[in-house]
Amino acid sequence: MADLRSRIEELWQRSGELVPGESDALATVTEAIGLLDSGDARVAEVDPVTGEVVVHIWLKYAILLLFRLREITTGEVGPFEYADKLPLKSGYAAAGVRVVPGASARWGSYLGPGVVLMPSYVNIGARVGAGTMVDTWATVASCAQIGERVHLSGGVGIGGVLEPPGARPVIVEDDAFVGSRCMITDGARVGAGAVLGAGTILNPSIPVVDATTGEELTRGEVPPWSVAVGASRRRELPGGEFFLPCVLVLKRIEPGERHDKAKLESVLRDHGVGT
Repeated sequence: MADLRSRIEELWQRSGELVPGESDALATVTEAIGLLDSGDARVAEVDPVTGEVVVHIWLKYAILLLFRLREITTGEVGPFEYADKLPLKSGYAAAGVRVVPGASARWGSYLGPGVVLMPSYVNIGARVGAGTMVDTWATVASCAQIGERVHLSGGVGIGGVLEPPGARPVIVEDDAFVGSRCMITDGARVGAGAVLGAGTILNPSIPVVDATTGEELTRGEVPPWSVAVGASRRRELPGGEFFLPCVLVLKRIEPGERHDKAKLESVLRDHGVGT
C-alpha cells in the first residue's frame, strides 16, 4: 500500500496536468478507490491509543483525482437513467448487505456485513460499519465514517468533508443512535454508544454543555455513552439578546442502557424530546 500511496501523492503533485481518460493515472486511482470500496482502506479512523482522529489524506487525493480523470457516462438502472462520473456500488448480496429499493451507494464507499439501507444515500469515501441501519432518507456524505451497530434514523444528514483534503470527516462511533432529522456536519464527532435526540444539530461551532453543571465540555463532539439533545443558550450581543444553539448532555449511560429503548425514551420525554 505504501507504493500505491506514493504514486497517488505523485499524481496529486501534477494534478493540474492530468486530463480525463489518462489511462495510467486512472488505473492507479482506480486501484486506490477499490481499496475504499472493499473496506481494505479507509479515509479516516480513530487511533486506539490516543483517541484522536487520523486522516489518510492520500485517499482523499485519490477521490479528488478520480473526479478529474473520469468522464461522465450514462447508466441505466431499471427505468432510471443517470449521467455521472462514477458507477453505483454493486455486489450487495455477496457482501451481506440489505438494500431496499430507492437506496443507493456510490462505488468507493464501504458497507459492512449486516448493513441495512432503507431508501437513502451513501457517497464515495464513506464507510458504514457492520450491522448499521441507515434509515429512510438519511444521507451519509463523502468520507463520513460511521461505526458498527449504529442507527441513523429517518432524515438524518451526515455531512461530507472532502476538501480541504486534510480536514477531519464526520465520525459516528460504534453503537451510537442518531435521532430523526439530526444534522451532523463539518467534522463533528459522536462518541461510542451516544444517543442524540431528534433534530439535534452538531458541528464544530456548536458547544456541547453538561446539563447538570452548565460546564461547556467540548465543541462539536458528543461524549461516549451519553444522551444529548439540541438546545439553545441566551447570549447578550451588541445587537441585543439572542438564543444561540448548543447541545445538552442530559445523562451518562451504561453500555447496556443504549439498547433499552424504553429507558432512553423516558429520559428524552422528560426533557420534551423524541428520537
